Amino acid sequence: MSDREEEKRFPFETPADQLHELNEAIYKILAGGQSYKIGSRSLTRADLSALIAERDRLEAQIQGSQSTLIYGAYVADFGPDNRR
Repeated sequence: MSDREEEKRFPFETPADQLHELNEAIYKILAGGQSYKIGSRSLTRADLSALIAERDRLEAQIQGSQSTLIYGAYVADFGPDNRR
């Protein structure tokens, strides 16, 4: 597969690139509306709740990749091992 074909399949290099595009799409919906019609033509943008859910997933993925812990996990330290 050529680089051009690969670029068409995966237009974003990183999750941060995807997050940027998602935020732009969300902004367009918030600023311009979910759908509109001009004459006989109409445009309906992606579902806002689906975009927000995907943004939340990507933010968690990005945050998780910056940490050695599992996202949402807790760590407990019970002190020295006293079973000896």
